Amino acid sequence: VKKLRQVYCTDRKMSEFTGVPGTKQERTFIAIKTDGVQRGLIGEIIKRFEQRGFKLVGLKMIHATEEQAAGHYHHLREKKFFKNLVEYFSSGPIVAMCWEGSNVVKCGRMILGATNPCDSSPGTIRGDFAIDTGRNVCHGSDAPETAVNEIKYWFKPFTYFTNKY
Repeated sequence: VKKLRQVYCTDRKMSEFTGVPGTKQERTFIAIKTDGVQRGLIGEIIKRFEQRGFKLVGLKMIHATEEQAAGHYHHLREKKFFKNLVEYFSSGPIVAMCWEGSNVVKCGRMILGATNPCDSSPGTIRGDFAIDTGRNVCHGSDAPETAVNEIKYWFKPFTYFTNKY
């Protein structure tokens, strides 16, 4: 039986919360977007990460506001598709997840597949389930530094778990 222990890190180093890039404690942020939730893909997506040996250390289902979505995608603010992306991301519930493991950022991106589903290989989440670039099922951090910021953005420092087993 897996035992989960909640860790309150208000008095701990932030690295205990966000992970340590390049180690087994590296962490990444993965979000199942509204189309993935609506289509009942939550279990399948979690299964694929667990099959690779990654540990789920944070999970919550939320209905992101437009402000939260705009904050998450702030780096795309100047793109033509920004408004549509924000509206889509905030149009229904998402599942925000924090995964831990060796090279989880890079491997997580490989599990997800290319942003454009047409460029995604069969066997990847987007290759198997995404409809188009605008409805591509998941978001994943693209670099360890991005992961740190996204984990801080979606999870408070006292709302995650560590696996001790």
